[in-house]
Amino acid sequence: MTTIYVGNLPFTATEDEVRSLFERYGKVDSVKLINDRETGRPRGFAFVDMAAGEAQTRFSKRMASRWAAVRYA
Repeated sequence: MTTIYVGNLPFTATEDEVRSLFERYGKVDSVKLINDRETGRPRGFAFVDMAAGEAQTRFSKRMASRWAAVRYA
């Protein structure tokens, strides 16, 4: 399994929206949207756990330069 950092998310993004975006490219094990500890508001980034393999490579090549910053954590 590989953890992928996804940044530059809109504060209105939900776990289901992020999951559905990544599921186009393979099986998603989990999505963790990060919230501010004090206010509880979204911080605009998430971690997505996916099985290692082609799905991550395909996603990175297609989406990394679009609306989200994608890095392997």
